[in-house]
Amino acid sequence: MTTKTIDQLNSFLRGEISAVETYKMAIDKLSKTSFVSTLRDNLQSHEDRVTSLRQEITKYGGEPADGSGAWGSFAKMIEGGAAAFGEKAAIAALEEGEDHGRNDYKRELDNLAPPTREFVQGLLSEQLKTHAVLSTLKRTMGDDKSVPRYPNA
Repeated sequence: MTTKTIDQLNSFLRGEISAVETYKMAIDKLSKTSFVSTLRDNLQSHEDRVTSLRQEITKYGGEPADGSGAWGSFAKMIEGGAAAFGEKAAIAALEEGEDHGRNDYKRELDNLAPPTREFVQGLLSEQLKTHAVLSTLKRTMGDDKSVPRYPNA
């Protein structure tokens, strides 16, 4: 496995770590809502992807990232602000994060060698599921156009 591939897997890993951190923050802020179990399910999916990515990187001799990096700090800031505005804004911010993750996986998929591409397709499949859950939840809550948006999502 090339250094470029390991670097890309680490980029995905940092995104997943960011998602875990952001979901934990949202769950803390929205713990009394009727949909907190849905958020916990999505959190578990992202935690599973963190584990899978770490194992894949290690399997090929790479060193897994141990933090979310700059993107994680930005995502937490957006989610923290959204949580302060209310449930709809927090869910919309989480959905924006799901958009970013989906787009990141899709954008890089064709640049990966076949064994890694198959692995990442599995991650993308899970990403699409958590994205769909957030989209459905957001639709059931109504549309809130005052939500901060992630760039390039």
